[in-house]
Amino acid sequence: MRGFARSLSLSNVRTIGLTLAAIPRAMRILRARQADAVVGGGGYMAGPVAVAARLLGIPLLLTEADSHLGLANRLAAPFARRVALAFPVVGRVGEKYVVTGRPIDDEVAHADRAAARAELGIAPDEPCVLVTGGSQGARTLNTAIATAYGPTPPFTLIHIAGGKQVDDVRSLLGADPDPERYRLMGFTDRFHQAVAAADLVVSRSGGTVFELAAIGRPAILVPYPHATADHQTKNAMWLVEAGAAEMIADNECTPERLRASIDRLMADPDQRARMSHAARAVARPDAANRIAEMIEQMVGE
Repeated sequence: MRGFARSLSLSNVRTIGLTLAAIPRAMRILRARQADAVVGGGGYMAGPVAVAARLLGIPLLLTEADSHLGLANRLAAPFARRVALAFPVVGRVGEKYVVTGRPIDDEVAHADRAAARAELGIAPDEPCVLVTGGSQGARTLNTAIATAYGPTPPFTLIHIAGGKQVDDVRSLLGADPDPERYRLMGFTDRFHQAVAAADLVVSRSGGTVFELAAIGRPAILVPYPHATADHQTKNAMWLVEAGAAEMIADNECTPERLRASIDRLMADPDQRARMSHAARAVARPDAANRIAEMIEQMVGE
């Protein structure tokens, strides 16, 4: 399998051939597995399996993680019995479309500030800011935060810079940061702990928004400007409109603008508390259970 090019291309002819050939292969797999239901996650691999499920009469549920339906889900939606949406999507209404939120791990839903700080060695009363651009990093955020505060920030700074950008950040800092004060890393597999430990999170606005909401952390969101259908801006607006976050456009995220926003919120614990409450109010920590119940219902029907 391969994805379709988003422009006119002869390579799409080959992609169509691969897609058609995948359908009978998917049917054989579903028969061999004796599948009672099929769940599609939105990637191009899900398309032929969705068609195969329809041809075999197997109930199909699609999940959409972003604030718009991706191409694969748009094409497969007519074959689906249910579509679980992370956000409301304009024009996608009726019994088929159910807003469930995006599933998160149980450990995220139960992340605790005191436990997270104890694990990370951060004092209970120490101000703490988390800055993250995701596993690949975000050059805009990295440049702005490193330039704004240098190697000695006035709070504990957890900076997840992305594995390929850590050295660039060190160069920007101009000196080795205090490992206790400026915690620079490329990646962490305990991201929920970093979020729970922080008083404020500065982040892109992909799937992270659901973890911020579930844990209840106020945020400054800087959407990735080249995301498909600008979905990161829509994701960010979900929390902004709820009163749980502020948003800075990528091209406006200068060191001066970012520092001013961080300093203002860190100096206003009451505002952060209101934002935290608003985040929890819109969280959907039961998304995985709701989707599981929908699958069981489809099979029962």
